[in-house]
Amino acid sequence: MEIFYLWSAWLLLGLFAGTLAGLLGVGGGLVIVPVLAALFTLQGFAAEHLVQLAVGTSLATILFTSLSSLYAHHRRGAVVWPVMLPLSLGILPGGWLGAILASWIGGPALAALFGLFELAVAAQMAFGRTPAEQRRAPGGARNVLAGVVIGALSALLGIGGGTLTVPWLVWHGIDVRKAVGTSAACGLPIALSGTLGFVVAGLGRSGLPAGSTGFVYWPAVLAISVASVLSAPAGARLAHRLDRARLKQAFAVFLVVLGLLMLGKSLLR
Repeated sequence: MEIFYLWSAWLLLGLFAGTLAGLLGVGGGLVIVPVLAALFTLQGFAAEHLVQLAVGTSLATILFTSLSSLYAHHRRGAVVWPVMLPLSLGILPGGWLGAILASWIGGPALAALFGLFELAVAAQMAFGRTPAEQRRAPGGARNVLAGVVIGALSALLGIGGGTLTVPWLVWHGIDVRKAVGTSAACGLPIALSGTLGFVVAGLGRSGLPAGSTGFVYWPAVLAISVASVLSAPAGARLAHRLDRARLKQAFAVFLVVLGLLMLGKSLLR
């Protein structure tokens, strides 16, 4: 693909992901990973590294978007730091573990896992409900353990962890707005440890493209990050004007398509 079309595609992807993040509160990784996998295929990247590159690159974009999101939620007092900090203690090693697992299980299995996860998220968005408050705020040890699981799964799939962290916090009696804010803050340690893990896991691998460090492709990181940071506030403004329930249902259908495409990619290789 010509460089102009590549940068245009990355910028549009960032605009779309950032708008969705502001509009629906979902992480851009759900969209970024499958689209990047398709774009990397068109660029002629080595097939055995496609999905790992897409996941590692997605995590690197979250590094930048999570900083902006964390600051915005902190200003509004929506980050529960006594809960976020022990979660992060588990997320940091969990994110590293997820990156190592992603390099170990290989591209086809990773694509299948991502496709199944997207279908599960689509079903939850279309038919699920916010979990009822059943318990008090989780204790430190439980949060650390939950952080390991959340960090590992999030890094494995290249997502910011909101689809996992928010239900966990709401289930433990934390107000949904503060759960979203705390989850956004947790995106930073997920992205940090996961990105470092994908960099290290990919070092020395043959067939990686120029412009990458390990399994992170920096030109795409730059374009997507800039566009998503700029577009997220617009999505947040739209959230107050549009019917979020209908939007979630429409996005669920979109996720089903992406999930099936990722499953197809895993079966065809």
